[in-house]
Amino acid sequence: MTKPLAVITGASSGIGEATAKAFSNAGYPTLLLARRLELMESFNLKNSICKKIDVRDRDSLVSAIREAEEKYGPTDMLFNNAGVARLADISTQDPKEWDEMIDVNTKGVMNGMYAVMSNMKARQSGTIVNMSSIAGRKIYEDHTVYCGTKYFVHAISESIRGYLSPHNVRVIVMSPGNIEAEVLNGITDPNTLEAYKKNIERIGGRISPDYVAKMILFAYEMPQNVIMQEVVVTPTKQDF
Repeated sequence: MTKPLAVITGASSGIGEATAKAFSNAGYPTLLLARRLELMESFNLKNSICKKIDVRDRDSLVSAIREAEEKYGPTDMLFNNAGVARLADISTQDPKEWDEMIDVNTKGVMNGMYAVMSNMKARQSGTIVNMSSIAGRKIYEDHTVYCGTKYFVHAISESIRGYLSPHNVRVIVMSPGNIEAEVLNGITDPNTLEAYKKNIERIGGRISPDYVAKMILFAYEMPQNVIMQEVVVTPTKQDF
């Protein structure tokens, strides 16, 4: 039996990469979307299409998904994973970093849902997984705008879940804590970076994105009438 299409944004590294590999290994055709095309192509996944896409570009995102659907059929799983974390002291942070987080972390998620939810609603089937963070449930120092974007993901996911659930479409929120990813590369404030590293050391390190990918695959493969509305995963010693 042919399995349906899984679309993953931010697929070039971290949780996106791990999820792309997990779904591909489970036999799903995949569409990988990110700005770093060469990295995605280097995974050499079977039945996979890789596209260089910025999720802020709605038209290009929709076009890439439609192209993959022509080959593999309708999108049955969308993982809105693309995001950036520019963590810094809010009073000294360059507002351009606010703009980037707001555009990628909120508008990018909306663009992804826009591309698939009407068709999912019409088919009475489908799953949307939105990447939030534990920072979408709690406030952290020097995370001001980042927290705001992730609270947005929680709110919009809850709203659209209510809208789509009568049509048998699931909306799942992933809320990870400290995961091995490239988040440190985006922190330009040296004091914030030092504090972040000290916290990682305090809790005994971060955990592999492979665990998050397995959780997403598990949640997706539950019967369509079963939904894990939110999955919160952190290192055991991450107590806040």
